[in-house]
Amino acid sequence: MKIGVVLPSELGSTADPEWVTRFAQHAEALGYAEISVVEHSVVIADTSSRYPYAPDGRSPLPDDCPLPDPLELLAFVAARTERLGLATGVLVLPNHHPVVLAKRLATLDRLSGGRLRVCLGVGWMREEIEACGGDFDHRGRLADEAIAAMRTLWRDTSATGADFDGDRYTFARAHSWPKPAQRMGVPLFIGGHSEAAARRAGRLGDGFQPLGLAGDDLAAAVAVMRDAAHVAGRDPSEVELVLGATLGRVDAERVDKAAAQGAGRLLLSVSRGASTLDDVLGQLDAAAKRIGLAK
Repeated sequence: MKIGVVLPSELGSTADPEWVTRFAQHAEALGYAEISVVEHSVVIADTSSRYPYAPDGRSPLPDDCPLPDPLELLAFVAARTERLGLATGVLVLPNHHPVVLAKRLATLDRLSGGRLRVCLGVGWMREEIEACGGDFDHRGRLADEAIAAMRTLWRDTSATGADFDGDRYTFARAHSWPKPAQRMGVPLFIGGHSEAAARRAGRLGDGFQPLGLAGDDLAAAVAVMRDAAHVAGRDPSEVELVLGATLGRVDAERVDKAAAQGAGRLLLSVSRGASTLDDVLGQLDAAAKRIGLAK
C-alpha cells in the first residue's frame, strides 16, 4: 500500500515556498510515497455551480484562497525533494489544451525522474471551465479525446511524427519531445464521484480515484469501473484504486480495510483543527507512527 498526503490548500499556505518545502521534505523523510495537490485555474465569485462534495453545494474554500498552478507547484516540490512522488488530485482537464498539457506533463515527469502521477477530472464549476475556453456541456466526451491525444504524442517516436484526428483536437506529423521518463507515459488516473467518471476510469484510466464516496456508494462506483474495464477488454485489477482517509483518524486497521477494498494507494488529508505548519507536521508524525510507515 502506497501512502500519500494531500497538501492542505485550505490553510492558505500552498504558495508560501518555505511552508511547502518544509511540508514536502518532512513527508518524504517520514516515508510518505507522494504529495497530492489540487487545481482551480480561476474561482468565480458567487458561482451558481453546485460543489458536489458538500451538503450545501458550496465549496469550503474562500474565493481568495491561494491555489497555485498544480504543475508549477509540483515542479517546485520536485526540486526540493529526492524521492517523493508528485500527484495532482484533481487536474481540471477541460481547462487545458491536450497538446500543451502533454508537453508540460512529459517535461515534469522527465525532469523529476519519473515521479509524476496525474489524476484528471472534468470539473464541476461551469464558469471556471468556460473562462478557460472549455466546453462544459461536452467536457466528458472531450476529456476522452484529450486523453487519447496526449497518449498519442507520448507514444510516438517515429521519424514522421504523430497523427491524431478527433472532433476537437487534430494534428498531423507532430513531434513532442521530451517523452515522459516513465516508459508507458505519465499515469493518468480518473477522479470523480459520478458513474461517468467510474466508466472512464475503467475504459481509459491507469487508476480510479473516487471522490466523496463511502460505503455502498463507493462499492457501486468501483463495480462500475470494473465492469467498464471488462467491457473494454481490460483487466480491472490493472486499474489502480486510490482511496482517502484523514491523518487524524488513519491507523493500521484503516489501511488494511483499504487494501481489502482493492486499493493500492491511500491518500491522507489533514484533519480539522490544524492551523499552523507545526500542527500539520505533528499530524504527519502521529499518522506515520500509527501505521508503521517505513522511512
